[in-house]
Amino acid sequence: MRVVRAPAILLGGGAALVLSLLWMPALLPVVSRLLLLPRALLSMASGSPPTQPTPASGSAYVPGSVSAAFVTCPNEKVAKEIARAVVEKRLAACVNLIPQITSIYEWKGEIEEDSEVLMMIKTRSSLVPALTDFVRSVHPYEVAEVIALPVEQGNSPYLHWVRQVTESVPDSSTVLP
Repeated sequence: MRVVRAPAILLGGGAALVLSLLWMPALLPVVSRLLLLPRALLSMASGSPPTQPTPASGSAYVPGSVSAAFVTCPNEKVAKEIARAVVEKRLAACVNLIPQITSIYEWKGEIEEDSEVLMMIKTRSSLVPALTDFVRSVHPYEVAEVIALPVEQGNSPYLHWVRQVTESVPDSSTVLP
């Protein structure tokens, strides 16, 4: 009869290593659930106070409640007109105009290249649908680019200012010209 010996790694302290590696896949679901717990719950469980004030106090920024929307325009005149209108209507707190960008895109089967002006619009995320409707109603392009990204972090006083300036507009309202 032939005796087969286990590899050296299974003997002594190596056995614990192999067993722990075998148990790792079983622990992954548990660990991943723990990572998904909000930080506030973890701090409450540890007995330490939260590191930031709660949103109920009005001083904490709620991640994603402000968005940066991007719109391209054919020239500075059109961009300024739209920028001024969205600020006047309080659909945005601020619009930055970035001149002389080059856009390369496919349109109706052809590759196009144009000089454009990029608008970076700061607004409440809840106003993005109304902002989009307004831009589409006044924009000269057949298909206007309006895309928005939620702001997860930033200068808290600035983000609160964006929310404050746009507060007088009801959420998801449609503001047409």
